[in-house]
Amino acid sequence: MHHSRLCAVLIDCNTPDVDQAASFWASALGRPVDTNHPATRGNYRMLATPPDEPIVEIQRVDHESRVHIDIETDDIPAEVARLEKLGATVVNRLERWVVMQAPTGQRFCVVRVQRPGWPKNANRWD
Repeated sequence: MHHSRLCAVLIDCNTPDVDQAASFWASALGRPVDTNHPATRGNYRMLATPPDEPIVEIQRVDHESRVHIDIETDDIPAEVARLEKLGATVVNRLERWVVMQAPTGQRFCVVRVQRPGWPKNANRWD
């Protein structure tokens, strides 16, 4: 048995200026950049997020700009196996997360628990 839930919406930006991209998305979404968040560093900028809402993160990338989601779980291997049974494929296994692709082509990540209040609103899988 394990749990999973939507964790984050990541806005992948192929840009040399991640701060400019974060400023645009902060204004567009009405969420200021959280400069004190520990994950706001390097290629990443976190937007202020109410505790019961998914994280919004801006990240500078080398691939084309796109949006992807993260699914957080208390058991990454079990969640990856569950999603593979649904038709998703593993694209890359990294140290702390797994990049997957849906049968319809969208990329997404399976990550460890990130948000407070776990396992509130999480699905239970047997």
